Amino acid sequence: MLHMEMKQRLGLTIKRAEQVLIRAKTKALEPIGLTVPQYAALLCIGEEPGLSAAEIARRCLVTPQTMTTILGNLSDKGLTERRNHPTIGHVLQTFLSPKGKRVLTKADRVAIEVEQRLASDLSGTDRQLLHDLLETCILSLNDTAKDR
Repeated sequence: MLHMEMKQRLGLTIKRAEQVLIRAKTKALEPIGLTVPQYAALLCIGEEPGLSAAEIARRCLVTPQTMTTILGNLSDKGLTERRNHPTIGHVLQTFLSPKGKRVLTKADRVAIEVEQRLASDLSGTDRQLLHDLLETCILSLNDTAKDR
């Protein structure tokens, strides 16, 4: 049987960092009336207007069913608009409403502040190194998954 002490498990450290990050973003976004998944969806739509719900789900790393709920809530808040794709009739495109653009601007400001706090004790070189190392870890697991 293989054994690895918990303090040696990189996955656990990554998960802890993710949970702390999500908790901080949740707290920062709460006064704006958004959840972290709603903010992530708005950010995707803001960066590339007209995406389908399925594409937003892929980019936000959630299921299409979850994204349907998120987009429904954003629509109920008046933050998004859905329109038929001009050439593919069965595809609905998602856009930010004017209110959605204003809310995203506020939300992005507080989310960026959290991201800056996350890396505040790291030099620019260390931030880039951490980013590169995490990307290497992602590629390693993706390569392993492809081999199976």
